[in-house]
Amino acid sequence: MQVTESLNEGLKRKLGVTIPVTDLKSRQEKRLNDLKAKANIKGFRPGKVPMSHLKKIYGQSIMSEVMQEAINAAVQETLEERSEKAAAQPKVDMSEDQSEINKVFSGEADLSFDISYEVLPAIELMDFTAIKIEKPVVPVGDEDIDKEVNRLFVERREYEAKKDGAKVADGDKVGLNFVGKIDGEAFEGGSSDHAHLVVGAGQYIPGFEEQLVGMKKGEKGEVKVTFPKDYNSPELAGKEAVFEVEILHIDAPVDAELDDDFAKTFGVDNVSALRDAVRDQINSSHESMARQRVKRLVLDALDEGHSFDLPEQLVENEFEGIWQRVMHELEQEGKTFEDEGTTEEKAREQYRTIAERRVRLGLVVAEVGNLNKIEISDEEHQQALIAEVRRFPGKEQEVYDYYRKNPQALAGLRAPIFENKVVDFVTELAETTEKEMSRDELAKLIELIDED
Repeated sequence: MQVTESLNEGLKRKLGVTIPVTDLKSRQEKRLNDLKAKANIKGFRPGKVPMSHLKKIYGQSIMSEVMQEAINAAVQETLEERSEKAAAQPKVDMSEDQSEINKVFSGEADLSFDISYEVLPAIELMDFTAIKIEKPVVPVGDEDIDKEVNRLFVERREYEAKKDGAKVADGDKVGLNFVGKIDGEAFEGGSSDHAHLVVGAGQYIPGFEEQLVGMKKGEKGEVKVTFPKDYNSPELAGKEAVFEVEILHIDAPVDAELDDDFAKTFGVDNVSALRDAVRDQINSSHESMARQRVKRLVLDALDEGHSFDLPEQLVENEFEGIWQRVMHELEQEGKTFEDEGTTEEKAREQYRTIAERRVRLGLVVAEVGNLNKIEISDEEHQQALIAEVRRFPGKEQEVYDYYRKNPQALAGLRAPIFENKVVDFVTELAETTEKEMSRDELAKLIELIDED
């Protein structure tokens, strides 16, 4: 096999490869000999079919297989000899001249082709001890526990229908229809048939629940509210809206006590134990949110701390995947880039930057993991599969079977575990300090992560 380099520019490589016809014919002869012992052809006894006849019948098909095997082997051997790792599957280009191809099939000419690929870049890892991380800490006070326990009490307590003519009062559970409009136009997500809410529980936009007080069953009316300026939907934030509402039923809470008997409905002995359980749950939730924030800070630091050429094919593949999802979402929602306050050109630029970041981080995370021998155990992989299956109640067996029958999808469950373990590794080396903040402040930081 002869290999000639024709391009070595940055990460790009192009090689010309020639496999001698003698090598191809030798492989073909071996395959034909193997076939001769098994061939069952009419007019010939088993094992007695003349080689010339076998070659006439199967020669070209076997040569086609031999050529493909030779090409695959040549690509692998060439990369190994050059001590290079391709960033993506190398591209193989052969002559389009049919007469030349026919000569190769007929065993009259060498097999020549080009291999084009990009190599993985050399990555010099940054000093992780130079990374500074501010870990959010959200203290849990008695008022937080009171609020959550009272919420559980409201959810669990029983209600009974009020008599006809009775009015909505604070604490009542109300069934209602509503249609929200802005400037006279109904907006997405602003309508519901037979929604439920507990007046005063703060489940809806500030001011919404209070305006229901005093309305009767069957009554229709309007509720006017202003969305908070920091509302999680930018297109609604700060805007005034009018909700056309209809009261379907009104249920009053049955007298009950937040006592030990109520606590036992949650499987604990008393109210004190319930408060402890609630505290643990809130702390766990805060810790999960803090972990998201820390992970983002670590990934940001890794992104900013490394600069190297990116394989164009990897970036293009990542961008195309992102772009397809963006276009699908716009189509599903019936929106345009103008509706999102941008243009297609600007959106492409934005998402290409995101694609570059993902590729860069993917390569850095892989390098950190490989150099530090970070591995995923079979037990961790199995736990990830179980967690994924549990995400689909009622379809557990179907999801489990899907992953078992699709090795590539099953292997894909390793990626987030690997990334998290690398982030943990870097976090342990980084300089970490704690910053106390409220849950709302931490939630805002998490929202910023989700918007990227």
